[in-house]
Amino acid sequence: MQQNVGKIIKVSGPVVIADGLRGAKMYDVVKVSEKKLTGEIIELNGDKITIQVYEETSGIGPGEPVYTTGLPLSVELGPGLIQSIYDGIQRPLDVIYQKEGVYIARGVNAESLDKLKKWDFKPMKRKGEKVVAGDRLGVVQETSLVNHYILVPIGIQGELVSINEGTFTVIDVIAEIKDISGKIHEIQMLQKWPVRKTRPYLEKLSPVEPLITGQRVIDTFFTIAKGGTACVPGPFGSGKTVVQHQLSKWCNAEIIVFIGCGERGNEMTDVLLEFPELIDPNTGKPLMERTVLIANTSNMPVAAREASVYTGITIAEYYRDMGYNVALMADSTSRWAEAMREISGRLEEMPGEEGYPAYLGTRIASFYERSGRVKTLANEDREATISVIGAVSPPGGDLSEPVTQNTLRTVQVYWSLQDKLAYKRHFPAIDWLRSYSLYLDQLSKFFEEEISKEFVIIRKKAMGILQEESELEETVRLIGIDALSRMERLTLETARSIREDFLHQNAFDEIDTYTSMKKQFLMLDLIIYFHERAKDTMDESSEISIDQINHLTAKNQIARSKFIPEDQLDKFEKIKNDIDQQIKSLISENKRKDE
Repeated sequence: MQQNVGKIIKVSGPVVIADGLRGAKMYDVVKVSEKKLTGEIIELNGDKITIQVYEETSGIGPGEPVYTTGLPLSVELGPGLIQSIYDGIQRPLDVIYQKEGVYIARGVNAESLDKLKKWDFKPMKRKGEKVVAGDRLGVVQETSLVNHYILVPIGIQGELVSINEGTFTVIDVIAEIKDISGKIHEIQMLQKWPVRKTRPYLEKLSPVEPLITGQRVIDTFFTIAKGGTACVPGPFGSGKTVVQHQLSKWCNAEIIVFIGCGERGNEMTDVLLEFPELIDPNTGKPLMERTVLIANTSNMPVAAREASVYTGITIAEYYRDMGYNVALMADSTSRWAEAMREISGRLEEMPGEEGYPAYLGTRIASFYERSGRVKTLANEDREATISVIGAVSPPGGDLSEPVTQNTLRTVQVYWSLQDKLAYKRHFPAIDWLRSYSLYLDQLSKFFEEEISKEFVIIRKKAMGILQEESELEETVRLIGIDALSRMERLTLETARSIREDFLHQNAFDEIDTYTSMKKQFLMLDLIIYFHERAKDTMDESSEISIDQINHLTAKNQIARSKFIPEDQLDKFEKIKNDIDQQIKSLISENKRKDE
């Protein structure tokens, strides 16, 4: 195909205006200047086109050439994605590092997928079978954790006239399909898909199962569903990145896509260094064997931030179409929105609130809407999910700013991070009074059937105690704790136990970093059981003080219960028996004193 060539007439930061490119289409990829910088057409005005360039444009000026490719910005999909580290436009950073060294030179390109590496392909269909888009043609063992299913490309259906078993590269022909018009389509393991176009599915379904993260405050109080959406807003230093790292490490999704969008490079370095060393609790294998990383840090070109978000969600949709449950982490969508604001300003568009473009809310909604639990193409029984969790970094922690507010209108779960909790060394620093999950009612049936019939009841009691504590704290501030009744002081003590012994979690402790749902229920049940036994005892005897209750050794046993290993959960029943014995001893001791 002969390339059209135009000329640059204006350069404004990452925005370049050119003319002379007849037939150019919106969102086509172009190569800018003799350095062949990658860019994308974002506006058409007669013969003039506006391009956002995904690389540094300094030194480029009017008169230099612009070449069209005639293709939209697309990602390469196929075996080799897992364990890869890409930039925002799917250039493999590890490959570029080997070629260029530490610094990425402008115009450098590298194959997104290795075209020379060979993979063992095992067919799942036979010659002569009828196939439709989304059918599994065969499978490749991508890592020890991931079977990579080669699907019939979208838009193709017909009769399988040949299929080959053996060792192939991603660009070798592995099968041929004859459509109803008699045309033969050669099928490779490599597919391409435009990043701005949602991959199709049969039907979107309501979520029915939680995404279990091992983080107690999230799983028990503010659950996200598989196929759900959540946002993590918070000021600087409140732990947004740590929360997303924890979710990436321990959530029960089968594939993780982590997008570092405009964040500091050292945070992505933490991911790169930690993930290969960490072991997945569900499989016993390194976490990196189910992870794709997209690094577009703050010192990379601003325009590529937008592309990185779409690149990540397209890769997530590809694995969803295979039947996998995928979790996508975007850290942070604020940096993506700031990139949109900069590009919009250079395009001289009418600004909206705080200078953001008027279409900010639409862009954010369209990104989160690509999540969900769906029936995949070609197989009504195959269900898969994409869960999207986006960090938001509001300037100064101001949650009324446009990015946070537009995100909250879209997502179903809100984890409100508070710097005051982080300064008290309470992690995860999620505020239990401001956060919410709109999935709790939908997922109640799952918790009652899979964990315990008492789970929802215990959770409501615990949340009620935390809310009551908030009301009592105002009284304590005004007139002191001595003004409270014994029962009110017991409520404060139980709330403190919920906060310190349950909600507080140490990400660096081998046992405490991850807690199964069963153990979470047993821990919270233990705290509520102690509270109710103490309450009944104080009701029976007016002589028993809150100090006597606090000095029971069971309080220390409850505090240490978070360090009980997952294979020793029978110890919780023993602690309950100890509580009963200690309460009985306390009652007996008080009776003897009365006599």
